This record gives sequence, C-alpha cells and structure tokens, in this order.
Amino acid sequence: MNPFKAKDNTSDWVVGVGSALVDILTHEDDEFLTRTGALKGGMTLVDKTFIDETLAATTNTPTYVPGGSACNTAVGIGRLGGKARFVGKCGNGNFGNLFRNDLQKQNVQPHLIDSDAPTGRCLSVITPDSQRSMFTYLGASAEAQPQEIRPAHFDGAAVAHIEGYLLHNPDLLEAALSAAKRAGALVSLDLASYNVVAEALPILTHLVATYVDILIANEDEAEAFTGLTDEMQALEALGDEVPLAALKVGARGSFLIHKGRVTTVAPKVGATPVDTTGAGDLWAAGFLFGLVNGYSLQKCGALASACGYEVCRVVGTNISDAGWERIKKTAEG
Repeated sequence: MNPFKAKDNTSDWVVGVGSALVDILTHEDDEFLTRTGALKGGMTLVDKTFIDETLAATTNTPTYVPGGSACNTAVGIGRLGGKARFVGKCGNGNFGNLFRNDLQKQNVQPHLIDSDAPTGRCLSVITPDSQRSMFTYLGASAEAQPQEIRPAHFDGAAVAHIEGYLLHNPDLLEAALSAAKRAGALVSLDLASYNVVAEALPILTHLVATYVDILIANEDEAEAFTGLTDEMQALEALGDEVPLAALKVGARGSFLIHKGRVTTVAPKVGATPVDTTGAGDLWAAGFLFGLVNGYSLQKCGALASACGYEVCRVVGTNISDAGWERIKKTAEG
C-alpha cells in the first residue's frame, strides 16, 4: 500500500526545485583530485575562474550535459512518462539554451527564471573507482531570490522535490518549501551531500521539522544529519523526523521507513558501475514516480534501484533508450 498517493488524481506533477547547472564530466585519477583540492565524494563551491583553470588541467576530453540534482530527478520522471517540471534560474547564453532545450526534449516542463549572468556549471571529476567529486560554480542560480518563487510553479503538484544544495541560500530554500506546502504538495528533500549537511545542520534541522514529508539521504548524509554511525539507528532517527524517510546504502540497496515500519529494498545488480554521477538523483526519480502513481513502497524502492543502477552504467546522467526500456519493465512488473 502507498500511503502517499495524492487524493486528487489530477494532482500528479512532480516539481523539482534547484540549481540550474550544466554538468561537465571528466575522468581523472586520485592524484588529480589531490592537486585540485577536491573533497572526494563531496561538493565544493568555487568561482568560474577555478572551473576554467581546472578544466584546462584535465587530461581527458570533458562531456557537457544539463544537470543539477533536482533537474536530474525531474528528467528521470519525465523519461518514465510522468508529469515533471523544473524550477531554477539560468543564463541566456549557449549553456542556458542547452539547458532549456534539453529539458523540453526530456519531457520536462521548464519554469526557468532568466538571468544575464552565466549559467551555473558543475565540474564532476570521475575517478577509476567510479566515485564523483564535484566543483560547483552556481552562476545565475546563485542570484535566485525568494520572491521569484511563485505559487504557479507548484500548480497541480503532488510532490515538490527540493535539493539540499539550496542550503547555500537558506532564504530561497525556505521560500520554496513554504510555497510548495501552501500549494498542498508533499515536500521531498534530498540531503544532497554530507559536507553540505554538516555545514548547515542548525537551519536544516529547523526546515526538516517544519516542512518536509519525505527525506532522502545516503549513509554519509544520514550520519551527518543524525550524528549516528549505525545505519539502522540513523534510519530510525530520520523516521522520527518525517512521515517517510529513505536511506540509500549504495550497492547494498536501500531502506525505507514509514510510521516505524522498515521496508528493505534489494539492490539491482549486474554490470560494474562506470560512473556514479546522478545515481542518487535518478534513484529519487524512480521513487517519486512510483509514489505519485500509487505503487507500494516496495515497488517504489525497486523502481528507484533500477533507475540508480542504469545511470551508473553510463557516463553522466543520460540513460540510454534501452536502459529506460529496462527500467519501465520494472515499473510494469
């Protein structure tokens, strides 16, 4: 049974709110991370010059794709055939045009706030262990103001999915959370990155308690938020904060908790991962798609695992058409 299916069947949009970024993906070794000062597995905010200089030092040809955590989730829902919308701020140059056009191609309704500043970008360095470490220049997305979040962004929303990376602008994050609640949407928050959680813990604790219905974290983020190293204790602590919590544990699968009841989700296994970029974002896409379509929590988790597995089989977040067909068979099963 799914206790979170929207009562009004016409309210089945999932609205992602986050930073509009172009992902720049490059394969490098751990020595490159050391030279650049990257926080392995984490995200570091930098300026545009740092991105440009670091790109110049790479040894491989980078790949450019539209990205950002909540955007990746919205794209996943769109590719699954769901109603997806993305709200963010981006520039009007080539990167901005790339971002807008790709959203429409991926079946996502863009609600983009225009800016004359450069579109944000995230340099994702992929090491041989398939781990990704990120340098993010927020660009235009950093200029987003609380008053630019409008009620119309959440029309028809069953779920508003907010990325935790917005904690760099807590007033903007709270404006999005509040507007989503007023619109009658369930609020889903992805904790985004363990170092972001640790740095913003007091305000994050307040926002979760006030607004959040669905909390999504991996084991590092859950430890940073709860202070607990034991996974099951951390899961229970997350479940005490919100009606529904998800704890992702990588190749070991995930756990869901609702009203104290734990659902264990087995991982999808098979091919060796080539890149973990977007794995959590696409996991959220499958999970939220299942929720708004009335799937059981077990099936929501299975679909989430399928999405996370398939995105790890490609570089970046563009799952192949064949991959999406495999995922849809999970939804139909």
